[in-house]
Amino acid sequence: MTNDPSLQIRLATIEDEDFIVSLIPRLTEFGPPPWRYVPDMTEYDILIILKSLHEQPEGTVIFIAEDENQAPLGFIHLFLGSDYYYKEKHANISDLIIAKDAEGRGAGQKLLQKGEEWARSHGFHWITLSVFAQNQRARDLYQRMGYGEDIMKYVKEL
Repeated sequence: MTNDPSLQIRLATIEDEDFIVSLIPRLTEFGPPPWRYVPDMTEYDILIILKSLHEQPEGTVIFIAEDENQAPLGFIHLFLGSDYYYKEKHANISDLIIAKDAEGRGAGQKLLQKGEEWARSHGFHWITLSVFAQNQRARDLYQRMGYGEDIMKYVKEL
């Protein structure tokens, strides 16, 4: 992964809707577990991201990474979370998606850094995320960026 200094991060706008929606299918490219129905996952992810984009609920933000020509490369979607045990408010990364042709340029790293900056500016002490166990590429990035495993969820299909 290179860290391209020409990459810029900005707030998402309504004009980014088509780009954002076009990336949602990337969330399931890694091959989710067989008990997950991909069309339902995609439909729900689109619903949530569009609600954040259009309604901009408090504690929710979407940032876009773009290149020197202002071409969008990916996005990060964050919202306010609450810890199960301590009830402490924190930032949660709902989505981090990079366009296939933008992989390896450092957009994911820059978006994570921007998410952490946003979380700190809101006084949060934690930033969390969930990732499917099968999504090794994403897990490797999170580990490189200093994220550690916490609670592991196990599922048994009945």
